[in-house]
Amino acid sequence: MPSHQPIGWVLYDDMCGFCREWIPFWGPTLRKIGLDIAPLQAPWVRPRLGLSPEELVYDIRLLFVDGRHLAGAEVYRYAVQHIWWAYPLYLFSVTPGLRRLWDWGYGAFRDNRHDFSTACGLPAPAARETEASSSATSPPSTA
Repeated sequence: MPSHQPIGWVLYDDMCGFCREWIPFWGPTLRKIGLDIAPLQAPWVRPRLGLSPEELVYDIRLLFVDGRHLAGAEVYRYAVQHIWWAYPLYLFSVTPGLRRLWDWGYGAFRDNRHDFSTACGLPAPAARETEASSSATSPPSTA
């Protein structure tokens, strides 16, 4: 059986209750387009991105195996461009005028994600639980 070699990783804030539920829920769909998932708090992530802890968790990120990365609304734009049934959302996201709406919508959610998580009953995990899940994520091979 061939090994799964992702082309990149969707990196999410594991301290955000919504993100912690949402991204793993979509993991199987993301894997179909060659993307794996991992929390931004995984030990191997920060050295690869070279960001401060505050910058690191500001946005969702997509890190490609070649070192390039996308952040924020661009991550969602990339995903919907490559998922056949979500392609109409990609067209929406790149249409002049609507692109700004897409980016604004992402930014509004990003800036309020912890409040949204609390309102939906998805609070952040306990520190010990997050530490365990982050250390359990093994670093990707660099081969």
